[in-house]
Amino acid sequence: HDGCEKEAVTKRLCCAHYNRLARHGHSGAGRTTNGDPARFIADVAVRFSGDGCLRWPFGTSGDGRARIMVSGKPMYVARIVCELAHGAPENPNLEAAHSCGKGHEGCVSPRHLSWKTKVENEADKLLHGTGNRGERCGTSKLREADVREIRKSQRPLDELAEKFDVDRATIYKVRQRKTWAWMP
Repeated sequence: HDGCEKEAVTKRLCCAHYNRLARHGHSGAGRTTNGDPARFIADVAVRFSGDGCLRWPFGTSGDGRARIMVSGKPMYVARIVCELAHGAPENPNLEAAHSCGKGHEGCVSPRHLSWKTKVENEADKLLHGTGNRGERCGTSKLREADVREIRKSQRPLDELAEKFDVDRATIYKVRQRKTWAWMP
């Protein structure tokens, strides 16, 4: 890599530049210059007046949400932009909610952000189809078709539990609509 004086390990790259190539597709990619994310928030995000989403061009959390480190602690950029654009939340339990439903894609448009309670934000996720329930939940062993079959079946709980590789109580809760209650 131009300007690097470290010993080349593979593909004529030092270990650090090779890792950047492997991770980002370019040997010069990687760390953001200090201050760039803060400048983006101040100069672009807060002044953005378009109707579309404004994508965060820097680091994100594992689920794609815009995130930066502030005083050594991770913070979601949506919360920072919402506070700068709309003022501090009335209470600290309010969340920066996205009207576009694209927070998981890194949207930080101030026009799409507002303060909402956890319950209101979760309801919005259901409307946007971005909620994490049912098949979308990574730990769910059941699918919607399985739930329909369980509810129609007259077979004993133990038999169904074995068939779907779940606990007997899971089958009982599905039948009683204590879980998967939103499904008809």
